[in-house]
Amino acid sequence: MDSCISLVFETFKTCGVAIDTLLKNPSTQYLASQNSSGDTQLQVDVQADKLIEDKLLALECVKGVCSEEKQEAVYKTQSSGQLLIAYDPLDGSSLVDSNLSIGTIFGIYDTHFEANKLLASGYIVYGPRLEIVLAHTQVEHWRYCGGVWQNLGVLQLGKKGKINAPGGTQQYWAPHHKTLIDSLFAQGYRLRYSGGMVPDLHQILIKGGGLFSYPAAQDAPKGKLRKLFEVFPLAFVYERAGGKAIDGKNRLLELGVERIHDTTQCFFGSSEEIMQVIEAYKLANA
Repeated sequence: MDSCISLVFETFKTCGVAIDTLLKNPSTQYLASQNSSGDTQLQVDVQADKLIEDKLLALECVKGVCSEEKQEAVYKTQSSGQLLIAYDPLDGSSLVDSNLSIGTIFGIYDTHFEANKLLASGYIVYGPRLEIVLAHTQVEHWRYCGGVWQNLGVLQLGKKGKINAPGGTQQYWAPHHKTLIDSLFAQGYRLRYSGGMVPDLHQILIKGGGLFSYPAAQDAPKGKLRKLFEVFPLAFVYERAGGKAIDGKNRLLELGVERIHDTTQCFFGSSEEIMQVIEAYKLANA
């Protein structure tokens, strides 16, 4: 199984280089189509989705894939493989026009698209430099330089950080969530939020700690971020790096899934910040 996971990792490295080239194209044309979440698609969204799907389904060990850009999973009619891959081909693609960093997120599942079947995960950052973070037994940080991928070492979160990345529209936050965020700023945490899940979580990981939050709110009662494509894979990364990932109370990797596009509120961070989340939400539910 480890060899199959390594093969998927290598495939995403190849896809990352190709997608990075696509993003250098001067066209950032929007299409008439929308993805499964109702977001208007960029042409590069569709191109990246197709590229990743084709590369993954060409692997003998992969029996199916599901993408944030498609309504349903795609399975091979005949396959001896048992790996299923869920991925968001371009997370934060609305930032392309602004020339901000965006990413690709993926999770490698064993036989079923369920949190407890997640074997490994990772994400790619398309920024000033092309980087990939791979989580299996540990969290490895790689950078593409001079035509080759270079291993920069293992990433580990500290017990406490300095970054506060609060997602969602503030006017729709619940009072207890606003109190939590204000409390972090009062403690000296620095605002670092781009509107892209990958660059914001990557910065916290690189800097050694902090909190990324995307709560349920009036405009998104069940949260906005998708479990299979975004939340579970990044929760896996954070836990392997010594951090924690919860829904305000429960561990994210213990949540169930009814449909492939299910969403949840989510909090990722160092142990100290996550304890503050638990306390704030415990008081709200008392």
